[in-house]
Amino acid sequence: MAALVAAEAAAPRGPTEAAETSETAEAAELSRALSRLLPGLEADSKVGRRRALEALQRALETAWPEAPDADPAAAAAAFQGPWARLLLPRLLRCLADPAEGCRALAAHLLDLGLRRAARPRDALPRLLPALAARLAGPESARGRPPEACEELRLALVQLLSLAVRLGGPALAPHLDDAVRVLRCTLLDPFAAVRRESCECAAGLARATPDHFHMQSESLIGPLMQSISHQHWKVRVAVIEATGTVIQFGSGKSVDDVLPHFAQRLFDDVPQVRQAVACVVGGWLLALRDRYSFFHKLIPLLLSSLEDDIPEIALTAAGLWEKAGLQWQRENEDDLKDKLDFSTPPPAHHPSPETRPVLGCRELVFRNLSKILPAVCHDITDWVAGTRVKAAQLLAVLLLHAEDHSTQHLDAILRVLARACADDDPAVVRSCTRSAELVGVFVSPEVFLKLILSTLKKSPSPSGLLVLASVIRGCPREALQPHLKVIAAELARPHICQGSENRLYGEHLLLCVQTLVSVCREDCRGCSLQLMEVLVTVMALSGATGLSDKVQETMDALAAVQDVDGSQDLYREHVGPLMEWVAASHHDWTVHSVELLQFNVVVTHAGPALGEVLPHLVPILRSCLQPARDPQMRLRLFSSLSRVLLSAKQTVDSQGQFHHYLNTVAKDILVPNLQWHAGKTAAAVRTAAVSCLWALLSSDVLSEKQIREVQETLMPDILTTLEEDSQMTRLISCQIINRFLKTSSGVADPDKFIKIYPELLKRLDDVSHEVRLAASSALVAWLACIQNDDGKSYYQSNVQFLYRALLVYLDDPEGAVQDAVLEVLKAGSVLFPELLVRETEAVVHKHRSPAHCQQLLRHLQASRQPSERGRRSPERDPAPVLPRAGVCGLQTSQHGTF
Repeated sequence: MAALVAAEAAAPRGPTEAAETSETAEAAELSRALSRLLPGLEADSKVGRRRALEALQRALETAWPEAPDADPAAAAAAFQGPWARLLLPRLLRCLADPAEGCRALAAHLLDLGLRRAARPRDALPRLLPALAARLAGPESARGRPPEACEELRLALVQLLSLAVRLGGPALAPHLDDAVRVLRCTLLDPFAAVRRESCECAAGLARATPDHFHMQSESLIGPLMQSISHQHWKVRVAVIEATGTVIQFGSGKSVDDVLPHFAQRLFDDVPQVRQAVACVVGGWLLALRDRYSFFHKLIPLLLSSLEDDIPEIALTAAGLWEKAGLQWQRENEDDLKDKLDFSTPPPAHHPSPETRPVLGCRELVFRNLSKILPAVCHDITDWVAGTRVKAAQLLAVLLLHAEDHSTQHLDAILRVLARACADDDPAVVRSCTRSAELVGVFVSPEVFLKLILSTLKKSPSPSGLLVLASVIRGCPREALQPHLKVIAAELARPHICQGSENRLYGEHLLLCVQTLVSVCREDCRGCSLQLMEVLVTVMALSGATGLSDKVQETMDALAAVQDVDGSQDLYREHVGPLMEWVAASHHDWTVHSVELLQFNVVVTHAGPALGEVLPHLVPILRSCLQPARDPQMRLRLFSSLSRVLLSAKQTVDSQGQFHHYLNTVAKDILVPNLQWHAGKTAAAVRTAAVSCLWALLSSDVLSEKQIREVQETLMPDILTTLEEDSQMTRLISCQIINRFLKTSSGVADPDKFIKIYPELLKRLDDVSHEVRLAASSALVAWLACIQNDDGKSYYQSNVQFLYRALLVYLDDPEGAVQDAVLEVLKAGSVLFPELLVRETEAVVHKHRSPAHCQQLLRHLQASRQPSERGRRSPERDPAPVLPRAGVCGLQTSQHGTF
C-alpha cells in the first residue's frame, strides 16, 4: 500500500493539476506573508500602523507578476483568497483610522486589491457599507461628511467608481448604499469630488440598467443643485450624468430637469451649452419615452441651432437630422405618400439646399401647437436673454413648419407685433426674420387680411415693421394682385398720419421701400398712393433726419417708373397731390398734418409747381388771410419765400406766374402787411416782407410788373420801416430801393415826396445795416428826380434833405459818413448852388470838416468852367457844439436823443 502511494506521488501530473498546485502554493505563500504583516495594523501607534500599511503595499506590488510570460488570471486567482479572507476586512477597518495618512494608504490598497482580485464583485457586500459610512454618515446631512479630508473623499469616490466599473450588475443588491453615497458626494464642497461623483452616477446607471430606474429619481435633486456650480467642468459633468441617469432611469424626471437645462443654454461657457445639446439630442434618439417628450425636447435642441459658436450649431444640426431621420424610419408607413411624392421646397425658400429633412419638418409640425404657446410667452419675458432665445427659436420653428404655420398665423403675427417693439435689437432682428418666413410660406391673401386689420384698429411701428418684413419675404408674383390694396391702406390718413414718432416714420418708409424693391415695375399702378405716403413721412419727420431716406425712396420709385428723378415723379402726380392735400385747407391750423404735406409738395415739387398755379394760388389766398391761424401763416410764408427765391425753377417754370401777380400782391401780401398789435402779428409782417423781397430778387418780374407791385404795396412797405424787427426794417429799405430803381420818373409827386422822410428817419436807426440801406435808398430816390425844369417843384424838399444829410456827414460812424457823402454827391446835380450854401453854412460846426470839404471839392469840380475860379471864404473850424437834428431833435456827437 505504501508503495502504491509512493508511486502515485512520483507519477507525472497533468497541466491543470500543475496550475492548481502552483496557484495554491502562491496563495499559501502570500497568506503567510500577509499574516506576518497584518498584526501591525492593530498597533497602538500611528507610526506602527502606517509602517504596516506601507509594508503591505510593497508586498502586494512585489507579489504581482511583472514577467512578460506571467499569467494575470492565475495571479488574480491566487490573490483572491488572501485578499477576501485576510486583507479586505482589515483594510476596511483602516478607513476609519484616526490618522489621515493611514486612511489614505488603506484607500490606495483597497483600490489596488480590487484591481488585482479575480472576483472583485465578492468584495461589494463589505466595501459598499464601509464607503457609505465614510461618505454618507449622519453628519453629511448637515454638510459635514465623516471624512474630513477632501483628497480622501475624492479617493473614496474613485474607489466607488472602480467598484461600479468592476462589479457591474452585481451592484444591484447594493444600489441603496451606492445611491446614498452619491446623493451626498454630488453636493460635496470639493469640485473634483462632484465631478467624480457625476461620472460614478453615470457608470452606476449603465451598470445596473434593470434596477437603476427604482433609484434614479433620488439622484435628480442633488444633480440639479450642482448644475449651476461655479466651475464649468462640474456643470458639464452634471449635465452629462443627468443625461445618463434619465436615459437608464425613470422618464418622470425629464420634467424636473428641462427647466435647468433651458437655463444652461444661456451659459457663458460654450462647453456647457454643447453638453446640453448633446444630451438632449441623445434623448431624442434613445430615450425610452421620447415620444411623450418630443414637444419639450425639440425646443432645447433647436435653440442650439442658433448658437453663436459654429461648432455647437453644427453638433446640434447633426443630432437633429439624425433624430428626424430615425423618426422618419420609425413612422415610414404614415409618411409613405409624402416620401413617395415629396414636394420641392418653395421657390423663395431662404436656403433650399439646406432644407430640413421630412422627418424634422414633420416633428415640428406635429408638435407646433404644443411648442408655440411657450415660445410666445417667453418672447415677451422680462429677461432679455430669454426673449432673444425665444425669438431665435420662433424663426427656426417657422423654417421647419413652412406652410403648416398658416393655422397658427394669428397667434404668430400677434406675438411678432409685440416682439418687434422690443428694445433689444437682437430680438427685433429675429422677429423680422420670422416675419419674412411668414411671407415666404404663407399666402398673401391670408397674412394681409390679418395684418391690415390690425393696422386699421391700432397702427403701431411694430405692426408696420412686421408688414414690411412679410412683404420682403413674399414672392413678387404672389404679391402683385394685392399691391394696390397695400398701397391704399398705407395711404389712409389714420395709418400714414398715425404718429410723428421717428420710429413710426422709419417703419412706414420701410414698407414703401420694401414694396418698391420687391414689386419694382408693378408699383406703377399705385405710385400715387406711395407718393402720398412718402410726402406724409417727409412732412411728419421734421428734424428726425428721414428726409434723405425719403428722397432715396422717391428716386427708387422714379426709377421703376422710367422717369429721370423725383422732380419728374412730382410732375406726374403734382395735380392729384395738390388736390389731395387741399381738400381740407379751409380748416387748416398750424397743427394740421395737411399743412405739413402741402409745404412738402410746394417746396419739393420744383418745376412741376408751375403747372398747378390754379390750385396753388387759391389755397395760399385762403390760408393767408388775417383771420386764419397766425402760426400757420408764418409757416406758409416761409415755404412761399423759399419757392419764390427760385421762381424760375418753381412757380414760374411755365411762365404763367404773372397772371397771378395781382392776386399775390393784393389778396396775400397787402392784408398781411397791415399793422396789428402783438408780436405774432409783427412776425407775420416780417414774413410777408421777406416773401416780397424774395419775389423781387427772383428776376421773374419785368420792370412794368415791379411798378405795378410798387403802386400796390409802397404805402404798406413805408409803414414797415417803423417795425421793431431790425430784419423787417432792413428788408423794407431794400424793397424801397428796388422799387425806386425800377421807376421811370415820378408818376405821382405827392406820393413820391412822402418816401424820403421815412427813409431819413432810418438814418437814426440803431442798426448799422439799416442806416446804410436807407442811405442807398435815398440815392435811388434822388435819382428819380429828373434834372430838368420840373425839378423846381421839389426844391424845398431837396433843400430840407440836404440840411438833414449834412448833419449825418459828421456821424461817429465812418461808414455812415461815407454813405451820406455818396447820397449828397448823387443829389448835388439837382441844386448844386443850394448844396454849396448849405454846406458852407455848417462846415465850421463839424468836428472834422474833411467830408464837407470833400463835398465842396466835388461840387466845385462839377461847376461850369466859368465858375471854377470862385472860392468860398475859409473859416476857422467851430468848436463841437450840440446841433439841431432832423425835425428839431437835439443831436450830439453820439447820435440823436
